Amino acid sequence: MLQLQYTGSDLVIEAGNKKSVVFHTTDQTVEIDGIDVSFPGEYEKGGILWEVKEYLDTLFYIFSIEGKRLCIVTSDSFELREEILKFFGDVDILVIVGTKGAAKVFESIEAKVVVPYGEGTAVFLNTLGQHVEPVANYKIKAELPIDTTEFVHLEMS
Repeated sequence: MLQLQYTGSDLVIEAGNKKSVVFHTTDQTVEIDGIDVSFPGEYEKGGILWEVKEYLDTLFYIFSIEGKRLCIVTSDSFELREEILKFFGDVDILVIVGTKGAAKVFESIEAKVVVPYGEGTAVFLNTLGQHVEPVANYKIKAELPIDTTEFVHLEMS
């Protein structure tokens, strides 16, 4: 089971095996068990597979963790071309910058669970007509929704 929560301004995605992915939202870097993985390439550590792609001077992250495909999108100012959409592929969990412009990005990526981050989280959710109460943490269920998208509003601690 995956659990998502904020520790300060860091979004922590913790797996059941106590391995964790930490997304530092302020500088948009990512660590896995204390190792900075903010470089383009394909990697594996402790059962977590990930790929980092640089596209138009922005890094995009895809993780395979506990059978789920997690994607981190840190920008809303890039052109949605087939090349980057293929990289995203089927996304189970989408962590995306919370801006009005990111709503267009979200609409091109079919994700089962969407977790916006940043100061514009409420704007992102309202743009998509979602009125979700903030929660301190969120546990990803083993079975994700098939035909619907679940929106999660994590509150910062």
